[in-house]
Amino acid sequence: MSASPASVAAAPQRPSAETIAHITRRLLPILLLIYVMSFLDRTNLGLAQRDLEADLGISAAAYGLGAGLFFLTYAVFEVPSNLILAKVGARLWLFRIAITWGIIAIAMAFVWNETSFYVMRLLLGAAEAGLYPGVLFFLTKWYPHAERAKIQGMFILGAPIASVIGGPLGGALLQLDGASGFHGWQWMFVIEGIPTLILAFVLLATLPDRPTKAKWLDPLVAQQVEDFVEAENKAGAERSGNHNFLKVLRDRQILVIAIAYFSTQVAVYSLSYFLPSIIAQIGTFDNNVVIGVLSAVPWLFGGIGSVLITRRARSRNTSRFWIIISLAAAVVGLAVAASVGAWIGFIGFCFFGFFMVAPQALLLSLVGLRMQGMVLAAGIAAVNTFGLIGGFAGPYAMGAMQSATGGNAASGVWLIVGMSAIGLLLSFMLTRRAVVDFKPPAAEAGEAR
Repeated sequence: MSASPASVAAAPQRPSAETIAHITRRLLPILLLIYVMSFLDRTNLGLAQRDLEADLGISAAAYGLGAGLFFLTYAVFEVPSNLILAKVGARLWLFRIAITWGIIAIAMAFVWNETSFYVMRLLLGAAEAGLYPGVLFFLTKWYPHAERAKIQGMFILGAPIASVIGGPLGGALLQLDGASGFHGWQWMFVIEGIPTLILAFVLLATLPDRPTKAKWLDPLVAQQVEDFVEAENKAGAERSGNHNFLKVLRDRQILVIAIAYFSTQVAVYSLSYFLPSIIAQIGTFDNNVVIGVLSAVPWLFGGIGSVLITRRARSRNTSRFWIIISLAAAVVGLAVAASVGAWIGFIGFCFFGFFMVAPQALLLSLVGLRMQGMVLAAGIAAVNTFGLIGGFAGPYAMGAMQSATGGNAASGVWLIVGMSAIGLLLSFMLTRRAVVDFKPPAAEAGEAR
C-alpha cells in the first residue's frame, strides 16, 4: 500500500551530512570545552590526595568519602536541574551551572579540615548537577538518532582530554607549593577554576537553544532539522510506550541501561581519583609532574577509543555489539592490572581506558531512543543520576580499602574489575528493541511502493 503524494510531500526530511557537519562545528567546541573544565574541576582532587593528607591531616578513607560526596548532591539535584533546563533553555541554564561551579571550584582552595572539605565537595556537586545530562538532552534537539552515539562520543572526549591535560598541568601547579604562602594544591584549584568562569560567558553569548534560534543556520534548514528530529523522537517514544516518567521507571530496558551505566561509573571514577596514587606506588615516584603525566596516559587511550568505537555505532545492532565488546575488553585490561602489577599492570590500565570511555556514551544514547520531550529530559537525568551514585560508591569503597590495607592504593582494583564484569553481563540483556531505527513516512512510502 502506498502513501498519498500529499503525505509524502509533508514528510520530514533527514538533514544532510553537510548540515550535520555545520551544526557540529558550531556547537561541539564550546560544549566540549565546558565538559573538559567540568571533569577537570571534579577530578583534579586525585593529584592533590597526598598533599591534602599531609597538609590537612585527611585520611585516605576521608579523602575517598569527600571525593564521592560530590556525586551525592549531583545525583539529588540532577533531575530537577534537567527539568529546569528543558523549561528555560540550555543556553541560560548551562551558563548558571558553569558560573556557580566555577566559583565553588576556586573556593576549594580554602578548605581547612575534613568538615570543610566535605561541605565544599557537596556544594560543588549541587552546583554542577545537570551539566552532563543537560547537554545530552540538548543534543537530542539537534541530531538524528543515527548521529547521536558519534556526537555523544565526541562530547564525552572531554573526560579523557581533561585527564590528559589535567595530569601534567596539575602536577606542575603542585610544584608552586609555598609560592605567596599558598600550598600547591591551593594554586591548582584556583588556576584551574578560573577558565570555567570565562567559558560560562562564551557559552551565554554563542549557544542557541534550538536550531530555529541559530543565526548561523538558514531558516528553512533549521526548521527541517527541528521537524525531522522531533518526528524521530516522537516515533521512538511511541514504539517504546514511554509517554510519562512513571512508565520510564518501569521500562526494563531503561533499568538495564541504568545499572550497567552505574557499573561503568564505579570503575571510571574510582580510577580517576586513585590512579595517581596507584602509579606512585607502582613506580615509587615522588615527583608530581611525572605522576601527573603517567596518570594521563590511560585516558589518552580512552579518548582514542571513544572516537574509533562510537563512530561505528550507527545501527540498531552495532550499539549493543560495541557495548559488549568494549566492556569485555575493559574487564580483561583491569584483570591484568590487578593481578600483574608493575608496568605490565600499567598497560592493563591503558587497555581499560581505551575501551571504557565509549560504552558510557553508547549506553546513554540508547535512552534517547525510548522517550521524548520533558520525559526524555527527566529520563536521561535519572539514568545519569543512578550512574553517579556509582561515582560516590566507587571512590568511597576504594578509600576504605586503601585505609584498611595500610595505604595500598591498588587494593581496590579488583572492586573495579567486579563492577565492570557486572556491566558486561547486563549488556547481554540489552535487546535489539532498545535501539529503534526511525524511517520518515517518505521512506516508508517508498518501501511500500
